[in-house]
Amino acid sequence: TDTLVEGRHFLPGTPAESVGHQALAVNLSDLAAMGAEPAWALLSLSMPRVDERWLEGFAGGLHALAHAHGVALVGGDTVAGPLVITVEVLGFVEPGGALRRSGARPGDVLFVSGWPGEAAAGLEALRSGEHSFGSDDRRVRRFLHAEPRVSLGRALAGRASAAMDVSDGLLGDLAKLAQASGVGANIDLERLPIAASLTAHHSRAECERFVLQGGDDY
Repeated sequence: TDTLVEGRHFLPGTPAESVGHQALAVNLSDLAAMGAEPAWALLSLSMPRVDERWLEGFAGGLHALAHAHGVALVGGDTVAGPLVITVEVLGFVEPGGALRRSGARPGDVLFVSGWPGEAAAGLEALRSGEHSFGSDDRRVRRFLHAEPRVSLGRALAGRASAAMDVSDGLLGDLAKLAQASGVGANIDLERLPIAASLTAHHSRAECERFVLQGGDDY
């Protein structure tokens, strides 16, 4: 279960389609990190007023991602209030096969999928006014449309010793995994995966900051 609050988890004025996509994507990412197959979702939506055009975009973004992953929206609630979206996703994993944060052992090698830091750079670009919501810049698109790695999570089930999604930053989430597993971790800065979209716009130090400390990477 994850809750998105306007002004805290997404910027005011964010396209409704992106809000709908993200509301489901952040939850699918948690299931992916456990090697699970998503099945159902529940939606609780608080809105200050009925806005049919916004709702159409929101529903379009949420249902497009749900359809792509075979997820059925089976219930929920709507109330009047500030713009707040809560989604709960349920799914299946083989008995004893769930990936957990607590399985890492000394000698394990750390892997991260995708390109961490792009979403955080996209958020910064939006906040600074460098880009608008409609920009085709890859950093902005990564922030507005997270890619839950469900198929990768399923493939890692039974293979990886531990896993979690990187939603609060690589360093912060690695610390949580290490604590849960009772181990330490070393990161070689020279081997960080730094996307071309970052190196094209930022210094090496800024790239490392985005990759290590930026959030919203799912």
